[in-house]
Amino acid sequence: MGKTKHTGPIPLNMMPDPSLWVSTMPMGLGKVKPHHIRDTMKVIYENRDNLPYAWRILSQGVCDGCALGVSGLTDQTLKGPHLCTTRLNVLRLNTMPAIDPIWLEDIDELRKLDSSQLRKLGRIPYPLSRKPGEKKFTRLSWEEALERIAGKIRKIDPKQLSFYLTARGITNEVYYTAAKVARFLGTNNIDNASRICHSPSKTALKRSLGIGASSCNYKDWIGTDVLVFWGSVVANNQPVSTKYLYAAKKAGTKIIMINPYREPAMENYWVPSIPDSALFGTKLVDDVYQVNIGGDIAFINGVIKHWLAMEETAPGSAIDWKFVKEHANGLAKLKAHIEKQQWNLLESSSGVKRERICEFAEMLAAAKAGVFVWSMGLTQHRFGTDNVSQVANLAILRGFIGRAHCGVMPIRGHSGVQGSGEMGADPFSLPGGDITPDHINRIEKVWNFELPKWQGDIIGVTLENSLLPEGHERKTKVLYTSGGNFVETMPDPAFVQTCLENVELRVHQDIIFNTSTLLDAKEEVIILPAMTRYEQPGGGTSTSTERMVYFSPEIKGPRIEEARAEWEILTDLASKVYPEKKRLIQFADAAEIRQEIAQAAPNYDGIQHLKNRGDVFQWGNAWLCEDGSCPTADGKANLIPVEIPELRKPEGHFYVTTRRGKQFNSMIYDSKDPFNNADRNDVLIHPEDAAALEIKNGDAIVVYNQYGTFHGRAKWENIRPGNVELYWPEGNVVIPKGVYEKYAGIPEYNTAVVVEKAETYFAHKDTKYVEKRVEELETAVE
Repeated sequence: MGKTKHTGPIPLNMMPDPSLWVSTMPMGLGKVKPHHIRDTMKVIYENRDNLPYAWRILSQGVCDGCALGVSGLTDQTLKGPHLCTTRLNVLRLNTMPAIDPIWLEDIDELRKLDSSQLRKLGRIPYPLSRKPGEKKFTRLSWEEALERIAGKIRKIDPKQLSFYLTARGITNEVYYTAAKVARFLGTNNIDNASRICHSPSKTALKRSLGIGASSCNYKDWIGTDVLVFWGSVVANNQPVSTKYLYAAKKAGTKIIMINPYREPAMENYWVPSIPDSALFGTKLVDDVYQVNIGGDIAFINGVIKHWLAMEETAPGSAIDWKFVKEHANGLAKLKAHIEKQQWNLLESSSGVKRERICEFAEMLAAAKAGVFVWSMGLTQHRFGTDNVSQVANLAILRGFIGRAHCGVMPIRGHSGVQGSGEMGADPFSLPGGDITPDHINRIEKVWNFELPKWQGDIIGVTLENSLLPEGHERKTKVLYTSGGNFVETMPDPAFVQTCLENVELRVHQDIIFNTSTLLDAKEEVIILPAMTRYEQPGGGTSTSTERMVYFSPEIKGPRIEEARAEWEILTDLASKVYPEKKRLIQFADAAEIRQEIAQAAPNYDGIQHLKNRGDVFQWGNAWLCEDGSCPTADGKANLIPVEIPELRKPEGHFYVTTRRGKQFNSMIYDSKDPFNNADRNDVLIHPEDAAALEIKNGDAIVVYNQYGTFHGRAKWENIRPGNVELYWPEGNVVIPKGVYEKYAGIPEYNTAVVVEKAETYFAHKDTKYVEKRVEELETAVE
């Protein structure tokens, strides 16, 4: 916890600087770029039936898009209005009317639609049921729906019950209630979308620094010496942040991108709300280091190795010895580990030449301040925790912790996800902390009931458990999800579908249909209509990446008549399961939930006072680990030696990872990527790799391995040779199921693949050439 208070937004220097312009051609004519004005006009047209309400949501509510923390049209970083197309694209989810009931009469017609088409049909109007073989949904009363779910829960072992919450505009109040309800019902099987994306960030930061969130603020980007983005494309995923990058460039900050793909969105961006940037664009990054997919650990080991060499000849030239000696453990072990590393291995694993690694190392060594930002490019690996600990190692060695313009920041992709784990909605935590005997005892006193003591499952294991034999105590029989579409977000979609269809009762609490809601269950699927955050009586709160807790008020407007507040649905269900104990689980209103959060999660003491539009406070204050004091057992940071992972790429194969396009999370808004003009079925491949395979730009190709096959077209791009990228979730067909990071349990979203021209692939099918290649690959990676 820090003692310095955040000082609020600063003015933006909007004086034109031609040295930062991309081109003198107005509005980026002839360039591949987003069309912000056109996209805004499209959103206005889509919301034409509800424009006053749409404007109230934008001007009064806290953004339900990314986790930058825009309240109304302002934030705590820069003065002035902020609005982006991501928020505008999500807007229709809040303003659309209910689905035409005619669609509920024919499941086969609904199944012809993809999730984008289903989303446009409208909101879920009332509770619905569908049993195996039924061709239509049947309307239920709320009483009947909840009684059916409660009756099933009473019949099963609590270990056979699981909850999952997505990041769909869900508030802290809902996450907290779900965490409490799950334990009230006797299960620790509760998980959330944040843990699938960023659990290695929390796990690594806990062991390295004793914290589980960003140590700094967005304001620290502006004026720091070096701002490094690892596996994070904020221009696409958090568009308002491009204003922060613009301000940072104006303040002299050097911006570095470390990524296999030279992301066009990070190199050049047209910030629509800044006149000279909107006209001529802004060059954002100063340099790009193109590592292999999974090559970050070797890259950072190389940086530290060069720092140690610099220290041999010029002590104090690379390492902040004062900070390390006073505030860090483990330097001797780290030094011994790094000295054993061979440069040829560091180069081959990272994909970066020694000279370039040393260049980066010297740049960081010369910086007086630095901020490191990362996202799923680092976390969604089977060694994600080690990736993040490596970044922390750099920050500790340079003393970039606990002061202005310094820090480590796992940037969040959705406005609700930072609070999910802090509210206890995952199998490894309770409100306010990890699951330890002391913390369990404390929470039991707050909640006044005994908590289950067994370890809960992560959602991937929960899905797999539906296939366990009948009678197994952990066979998933009831899966209760608030949002989420596992068929499109988890590896191996066909397997995931099989798992979902083997659950006896599936409950989908949501605002719209998606492809997962249309799957059969063994006994019944029940769908419950939820309110959005802007409809929630008494308002709600969300926590941004920088730990700002914002209050979002209830906003007057049209309502889906039978939709209910998500926390209220959960408490009513729990009350029906155990009516004799319902006094322990019910809340009078959202304000009462906030009162209890302040007790259960000490960092959130202050949330109970949030009640009006614009109310906000920051837990932990401006900088965690301020002045080097970490909330670890001895108050010091920990330097952690990290082994170079085996990347498992056989000769002649490629590393593959997934990337986003014109979408928000799994919601796709366009088939065309506005930053590189790629289609959703395009495979990004380096021209040299393509030429070696006699693949021309635009050729039909096949990407395959023992897990699946993807048919697409080659798109030549500046990606590190030996690597290819597929769009997500389409590319999930080649990602292996059941591979989880050992510390945090995050699914692996990277693997090795074969790439071939389609004509070659099909020509050799009859000779079993392809099958032989798959067998070789399987042998090589086992």
